Formats: sequence, C-alpha cells, structure tokens
Amino acid sequence: MLVWQRLLQAIDRHGKAAMATIVETRGSAPREAGARIVVLPDASFFGTIGGGTLEWRVIADLQGALARPTPHFYTSQRVALGPELGQCCGGRVDLALEVFDRSRRAEIQALAEAEGAGVFRTRATQQSDGKLHRSIDPASRLAIGSARVDHGVVEEGFGEDSRVLYLFGAGHVGRALVMALAPLPFRIVWVDPRPDAFPQYVPANVRCEPAQDTPAALDGAPHDSFVLVMSHSHALDLAIVARALKDQRFGYVGLIGSETKRARFSHQLDRAGLAKDDIERLVSPIGVPGIKSKLPAAIAASVAADLLVRDEALRHVHARGKTGPAEPSALAVGGR
Repeated sequence: MLVWQRLLQAIDRHGKAAMATIVETRGSAPREAGARIVVLPDASFFGTIGGGTLEWRVIADLQGALARPTPHFYTSQRVALGPELGQCCGGRVDLALEVFDRSRRAEIQALAEAEGAGVFRTRATQQSDGKLHRSIDPASRLAIGSARVDHGVVEEGFGEDSRVLYLFGAGHVGRALVMALAPLPFRIVWVDPRPDAFPQYVPANVRCEPAQDTPAALDGAPHDSFVLVMSHSHALDLAIVARALKDQRFGYVGLIGSETKRARFSHQLDRAGLAKDDIERLVSPIGVPGIKSKLPAAIAASVAADLLVRDEALRHVHARGKTGPAEPSALAVGGR
C-alpha cells in the first residue's frame, strides 16, 4: 500500500486523516507488524489491520481522534485479542495511532516523494509536540512493509517491494491475469508484438511493451524476475522460453498449456542444445492443482495464487541468506 501518497491526497481533500499501524505482535494475530489502516473524516478508510473486532474498534478510535478539536497526534495501544476483544487468535497486538493535518503536509509530501521513487525505511520518535517525527534511514535493512519498536524508536519500511513479472501474451488469459494481479505485489511488463493487442486502460502496476523482437524484451530484466509465456504463437512461445531458461536470473519460467505441450517443448529445447537442468526449470502446466476450469478468470485466479506462493517462497529463501533461485522443494508445483 502506497500509504504516504494516499495520505497526501487525503490531506489535500479532507484536511486531516488518521492512521493505525501494527508495530509488534505476540502469538497469533490477524495481521503482521507493518499492517496499516487509514481513516478519513468522511468515515471512509483504506488498508486493513486484519478485520474483525480489532479493526472495528480501531476505526472507531481513529474516527473519535479525528473528531476532537485538538487531537492527540500520536498514541499507542496494547491489545490482548482474547481477553479484551474475545477474538480466538489469542495473541497480542501493539498499535501506533496517529492523526495528520495540513500542518504536516510538507512532511507527508516528502515521504510520498520517497515512496514514489521506490522503497525506503524510516526511524521515528515522539517529540515534545506530541507528533511522531520520521526521518529516512538509509542504513536500515528492515523488511519493506514491516515495522518494529525498540526502546521507543519506531522503525518502518515503506514502498512496494514488488516482484517483476514479464508476461508474454495479451490474449484472454493474459488480460484476466493482469486484472487478477492488479492489487498484488507484482510489477508487470506486458509484452506482445501484435498491433492493438493491449486494452486501452491497464492497471497502474502494468507497463505495456509492443516489442517486435519479443524475446529481447527480457534483456536487462532484474534478478529473480518471473517469466510467464502465453503468446498467440507456439513458435514464439518456444523462442521466449528458450531465451528465459538459458538465463539463471529468472526465479520462475512458466508456460501455459497441457502436459503434452510441455513434453513437446522439452523435446524441442533438448534438440536445440539446452541443458537438462535448465529444461527442468520450466513450469508447465501453470497454476495451482485442482482447478480444472478453462475460463480465463479461473485460470488467472489459479496462476495468481501460484505466483504468490512462489514469490513468498523465494523471499523466504533470500531472507535466510541464500542466493539464486529457490529450490523446487520450497515452491508449490503448478498443476494446470
């Protein structure tokens, strides 16, 4: 969630807004540290700290804070989910509650600009004016989207650390998948050589590439990018897959189609001289097991779920200090 850009819009439109952030959890909790919800004076809100009674109570607290003539700019809460709220999670959640008004617009704008430029981390302490003042901390290695408190210092990671997905093919399934991935942590490079293949409007996380030399679109791809191939041509599919499998940078190479198509492609790749280990990296069929529907939206839902599992598995591998693609055992095997 691009929180500071949304907060800047809220301040300009409403004059103030309130935000709750989970800064620490113990035991079972509905969301992780770093989850946020922002409440506006018109009673609308965006983001979530997990729903249920906790979120309902926090929304009410933030609405109350916005209604005060002189709000407390920063307060903290510690909530025991079982004893206090009757939630069966049974854990504990520490919250930071903040109110922002037009007097803080310059601060919010600076953070929104940093957010627009990529990911960043902050350190913050409560000052004598009662506000939580943040400064960007280039030395921090805190995970993006997370938060923690250490001796009164709040550390946070902002921005969207999204996986780059090269999606080849703007047919029915490609279009459905783009919509399924729109709210998820992926930056999509959508490639198709056909004129007018792309819809007029695409989600904000999509960049269209009408590349004629289609496989060359992978040149300069970031390390651990994902590649998903579903073009209008089997010959073009084969060229893209061969190009991707030769490069160890890619954390996932998927090809839409049946087991028969995979066997045929494996044979052709072998004849073209690709190493057996590289050919075995090809994921085809794609998606999660058990979904048999061939409706584009159903295929897209299946593939989106599988991509999320693979993205999280790869992040877990790197968080443990390993490099290179995740081991196959750490990933869910596609079933389509």
